[in-house]
Formats: sequence, structure tokens, C-alpha cells
Amino acid sequence: MAARLLRPLPRLKPFNRLQVILQHLKMYKHTGSSDEVLLEKKGGAGIITLNRPKALNALNLSMIQQIYPQIKAWEQDPETFLIIIKGTGGKAFCAGGDIRAITDAGKVGDKLAQDFFREEYTLNNAIGTCKKPYVALIDGITMGGGVGLSVHGHFRVATEKTLFAMPETAIGLFPDVGGGYFLPRLSGKIGYYLALTGFRLKGRDVLKAGIATHFVESEKLPDLEKDLIALKSASKENIADLLNSYHVKSKIDQEKEFVLDEHMEKINSLFSANSMEEIVKKLKEDGSPFAIKQLETINKMSPTSLKMTLRQLREGASMSLQDVLTMEYRLSQACMRGHDFYEGVRAVLIDKDQSPRWKPAALEEVSDEFVDNCFKPLGNNDLEL
Repeated sequence: MAARLLRPLPRLKPFNRLQVILQHLKMYKHTGSSDEVLLEKKGGAGIITLNRPKALNALNLSMIQQIYPQIKAWEQDPETFLIIIKGTGGKAFCAGGDIRAITDAGKVGDKLAQDFFREEYTLNNAIGTCKKPYVALIDGITMGGGVGLSVHGHFRVATEKTLFAMPETAIGLFPDVGGGYFLPRLSGKIGYYLALTGFRLKGRDVLKAGIATHFVESEKLPDLEKDLIALKSASKENIADLLNSYHVKSKIDQEKEFVLDEHMEKINSLFSANSMEEIVKKLKEDGSPFAIKQLETINKMSPTSLKMTLRQLREGASMSLQDVLTMEYRLSQACMRGHDFYEGVRAVLIDKDQSPRWKPAALEEVSDEFVDNCFKPLGNNDLEL
């Protein structure tokens, strides 16, 4: 059914096009596919449940188009005091965006390659500016698009099952969904390190890195949800107090030190360089087992993506979320026009040979002029928030 909704729509005037989209969505609902996301009201809480467990709750355009208007409606509703978002299936909160559909669309110039990113980033902004307290229960895999659905909200509750990563440089993309906003704002150079290497954080480390706001044991989440729904006055302070009460009782891995603790000094110095070439040079000069390991990882990534990502984070560090998302939309469209995204998806997700042939193949071959072009405004096609 997804393929049916995502097939190219005829070229029509904007109004007619909207009618066609609505017809497609109606068709979508009648076949039960709207169950990919469940939207319900319990007490004073609006609850969003990502419901594609077989796809690890990966986010597609249809889900975005259901979630966005619902958040906006709950924001205006005086009887909705908070919004909770979670995933089904026990394995993932949301493992990312529907990359395969975007790849297929991008190859044939289908509008989905524009619409998906435009609507996804608009949703990320709605979460980042939401006037109602927004609680994301990031139980399980939380990557890419799943990070965008959670990290910009007020509260992010990690569990021992949380697995966080922004692995986009491995598929010729960049850590989008507002990555240029939140990653450079993490302590030291952790965000740069996570963005360039795709390093995975697990469980309590997601909290210690500053990505989650609370840590609660996975089996306690149903109780937490009931207590959140039962709050009579769901102010941010009341919600924070409730989350804190669960957080302090969670004992799993309480004594373990942060996985990157022993490397933080190196991360802060090695990843503070102004260019990718300089980061690589510093890693080579350092020569420690940690540095060599990072070098091996970086050598597998798309050189274009690495350069794009470093600049994205350096610029995003002093920009508003809206300006970051506008910048990232430009970068997403540059990736759709380029080579490495399609090659990365082929190597990692389709053929799974894990041997992408990047073009250009070396950092030195990615010119500043090429990177500059990726950041250029798109005129009438720019994302407006």
C-alpha cells in the first residue's frame, strides 16, 4: 500500500494536486494503513503511537501527514495538557525515515524526494516550538528520523533498551532533522564526534551525553504513562517532578561511567579542528588505539557527507532551529541531486555489500566550491517555517 500512496502524482495545479493527495489519503485510511500511526486522547494527554513494528517504526510521509496536524490541533485544545509519543513492538522507538522510498523517488525525480524532507522538517519544527509539554518515550532504537521526533521536545525518556545514533554519513547523507541544531550544543565536541562517526550510544549513556533528559527502566514505562495521563495539572514542572521520581528509582547501570568518559579529552581536541582534513591529520598524529579506530570509521564514510556535516554543525551552532532546518532542507536536496546518497543506500540497505564506491572518493577531491553550492538557497523551493 505504501507504494500505492508514494507513486508519482500527476502534474496538476496546486489545488487539484491537493485534492488528489487527499483522495490518496482517504484510500489509505480505508485500507487500514492509517494504523501505521495511532492518535488517541486519554485524559488530558494526546498520545502518538508509531505503529510500524516490522519496519522498526520507520517514519514515512503518510505518518508525518497524520502526526503534524494532530500536534497542531492538540496545541490549540484547552483540554489537552501534554503530548506523549512512543513506538510499538518493543524493539524501536523509531529507527529512522523511510529511506528506501526516498531513494526510489529521488532516482526518477519524483516529488516525494522534496516533499518528504520538507514535511518532516516542518514536523520537527512543530515539535521544537510546541506550546504543550511533549514527552518522548525513546525505548529501543532511536536513529535519524526518530531522533527528529524526540530530541526537540521538552522531555526525552531513555531506557536500558535505547540505542541512539545518527549514522547518516555512512549512507551519503548528513545528520539532519535538526542535527545541526542539537548536536553542536552537546557538551564539548561529543556532537561532532557522533555526527561524523555515527557512534552508537546505549541506555543510560544517551542521558549522560545530554540527548535524553531522564532514564527510566523499560518495564516501568506503562506505569509512567498512566501517571502522566492521570496528572490533574500537567504543567512542565509537574511533569518534570513525575519524571524525576521515576528517574531516581531506576537503578540499572547507575554506577557505570559514561562510555566516552575516558576519551572525552581526545574527542574535544581531535574533533575541534576547522576542516575534515585537519581532523584526519590530528587523528593520524595522535596514533592512539582510539584515534586509529576513529580514522578507520571515518575512512568508510562518504567524503562529501563528512565535509557537508562538519560545516552544517559549525554553522548550526549559532543558528535558530528554524534556520538550521532551512539549511538542512537545502542540503537534503543537494544529496538528492548527487551520487553518494544512492550509492550509500545501495551498499548498506539494498545489496548490503557494505562497500560503497564514493564519488569523489577522497576528502581532498571534495572542493570547497562544491560544498558551498550545497548550502545555497533554493529560491522559491526553500523551506519556509
